[in-house]
Amino acid sequence: MNAITDLRGLGIGALASQTGVNIETIRYYEKIDLMQKPPRTRGGHRSYGPEHVDRLRFIRRGRALGFGIEGIRALLTLSGGAAGSCMQAREIAASHLEDVRAKRDDLAKLEAVLSETIAQCDARCCDGAAPICPVLETLES
Repeated sequence: MNAITDLRGLGIGALASQTGVNIETIRYYEKIDLMQKPPRTRGGHRSYGPEHVDRLRFIRRGRALGFGIEGIRALLTLSGGAAGSCMQAREIAASHLEDVRAKRDDLAKLEAVLSETIAQCDARCCDGAAPICPVLETLES
């Protein structure tokens, strides 16, 4: 028997359902070689195995933690348990943590500016008497 005709793996819809990842996203991950392309059935349908499910869940968790595609690609390479992989994974995660903290700081600054602008709006224009709206003034400057 032909190995392709014996495959009884998951179709792409079932893979999407099991992993919570959109079908188009799965196809995109295959296109950029983040996911291995699965073998195909005689009818040309993708046939995913447990290794695809595991890899896609790994990718989904990495994305949920905010890792970019290249960070996930590097972590996937390390996930095989090669010597030194824990230290390298730590370095990738530490770098990502620095980025997260920088974004958090930027969001705090943004929050302060918006809060201040809204407070000015509350104080000056919500009675309809102010000639210039502080929100619009901030955006125009």
